[in-house]
Amino acid sequence: MKQKITIALSIFILILVIGLMVNDMYQNQKAPTNPYEYSLKDFKHIDESQFCYQEAEVFVPDIKKLVAIAIDQDDQLYLTGSGKVQIYNKNLELVNQFDLTKPARSIAVSTDGKIYLGISDHVEIWSQQGKLLGSWEAFAPKSIITSIAIDEESIYVADAGKKLVLKYDKDGKLLAELGAKDKLTKRLGFLIPSGYFDVAIGREGQLWAVNPGMHAFEAYDESGEMISSWHKTSMDLDGFSGCCNPSHFAMLSNGDFITSEKGLVRVKVIGPDGNVKCAVAGPEDFDEKEVGIDLAVNSNDDIFMIVPGKNEVRKFVSFD
Repeated sequence: MKQKITIALSIFILILVIGLMVNDMYQNQKAPTNPYEYSLKDFKHIDESQFCYQEAEVFVPDIKKLVAIAIDQDDQLYLTGSGKVQIYNKNLELVNQFDLTKPARSIAVSTDGKIYLGISDHVEIWSQQGKLLGSWEAFAPKSIITSIAIDEESIYVADAGKKLVLKYDKDGKLLAELGAKDKLTKRLGFLIPSGYFDVAIGREGQLWAVNPGMHAFEAYDESGEMISSWHKTSMDLDGFSGCCNPSHFAMLSNGDFITSEKGLVRVKVIGPDGNVKCAVAGPEDFDEKEVGIDLAVNSNDDIFMIVPGKNEVRKFVSFD
């Protein structure tokens, strides 16, 4: 009898130990401890003291699936999306609209009022009244036109498919290919993991292009030579993170950059040296999965941005 009690007690203790081991393993699997784990919450809040712009106006245009915005020398606002172009005056009153044969991904306006659109793999030129004035041949079958910048002499086209900036004259003649990979100089070229690749004309007339995979900006002169660059990789406000940021940018009259990011969604002002100056809008102002925040600046340095997820346009003005 005593032996039976001893065996039963041993079995009970064994079952208890096994139960404790299983419970411990379950708890460890359920809530692992990672000393290197960080939270995006630490980067989603921007202190009020770091903002230099405030939202002044929001409107929802009668156009679906907003993808691009531009502003001309008379402060007219141009929007495109869902196979349509809309034109608004400086008071944000609709003055004209017209349909496109295919949806555009990018838009720019020349000083003579011509509207340049990136339509899939090629560029089209339209009048203010909605007349098709010209259509350039695609650079390559895999071209994806994501941005267009215009100066007095040339048209610069960002081709995310071929990972190049293409320089054209006003008649559509290809003059140069900028930013190609070069083994001799060990230049890596543009790293473009997704369809975001933006260009703009700087205050001194140079072309600025984003190298999104490198979190970098590169400046090119008239001959197509890179003359300067800077990059900032960081999840802090003073930098860019993720696979490909910034996604869009525009230029202020003093040469500062206005940039937008996806992933950690932010819009901010950055000086020509690459150092952040202040924030325009932060993650708390957008839906977490917002992407494609295109930007434009008027003659007063007011900032306009499209928010595709809400299909709206927001205007921000400086605190000054």
